[in-house]
Amino acid sequence: MSSPLSVSTSTKRSRIWAGIKRDKFLYLIALPGILYFLIFKYVPMWGVLIAFQDYSPYLGFWESKWVGLDHFLRFFSNPEFLQLFRNTMAINLLSLVFFFPLPILLSLMLNEVRSAAYKKLLQSVVYLPHFLSWVIIVGISFLLLSQGDGVINKILIQMGFPKIDFLTDKNYFWGILTVQSIWKEAGWGTVIFLAAMAGIDPQQYEAATIDGAGRMRQMWHITLPGIRSVIIVLLILRIGHIMDVGFEQVFLMMNGAVSEVADVFDTYVYRLGVKQGQFSFSTAVGLFKSVVGLLLVIGANRLAKKFGEDGVY
Repeated sequence: MSSPLSVSTSTKRSRIWAGIKRDKFLYLIALPGILYFLIFKYVPMWGVLIAFQDYSPYLGFWESKWVGLDHFLRFFSNPEFLQLFRNTMAINLLSLVFFFPLPILLSLMLNEVRSAAYKKLLQSVVYLPHFLSWVIIVGISFLLLSQGDGVINKILIQMGFPKIDFLTDKNYFWGILTVQSIWKEAGWGTVIFLAAMAGIDPQQYEAATIDGAGRMRQMWHITLPGIRSVIIVLLILRIGHIMDVGFEQVFLMMNGAVSEVADVFDTYVYRLGVKQGQFSFSTAVGLFKSVVGLLLVIGANRLAKKFGEDGVY
């Protein structure tokens, strides 16, 4: 005689297989994406175990000596740790404070444009910098900011002001990175917010107009609440990347004069892992970043749910 538990499990399995059979074409369409994440995202996660080894390419993954948490203890006790942490957090906090709100503001402005042709033109203009590589962005920055032939310094001289050495002055480095990120990605960041605004019921705006609400009041009481859940989700995901600065941008802008404020976890991993071959140690640093990012996402998501928002999951 079959137990109720086994009958319930069998019924559940039959329902799952019936659902898969019914939606087989949808699962078939999703299969390439599932395989991509399995092969390129989940399978490589096995490699983080070398953070707990004294890994040698000659001995291989299975023969390398296990050292436990030695690499993490070495990293945390390194005098450079606090400097790397400070630089990484400072750059990301500046980006979070000044860069994150701008796509929202830009989306609100674009959403108020009534001419469809003019709106598309503006969108194309603000999207364009996203498709430029960081090499081009940094090259433009050098042309504008260099002390000798920089356009901005030439303007300062004509106005009677002294030259400013933007590229080798530590006081300007974090600000330059923030401005570069804003110019390059603020326009592209409007894509999701504009899509969310398109899903707001137009009847809400019609009712507000009848009640005498102006465009600013409609924006504040209809548009922003309508995209609030999207803003919260993107903010949570952005917080999860607070330990990632973006290697290419920092590496290209970095020089000896500003290394004290430019050296971040990403450049540190490159220097020790790629150039010096310390694979286990650099993997430990990368794992530390990932764990911190995961904890921040979990904490931010719980905080969002506590205030009644949907969160990421």
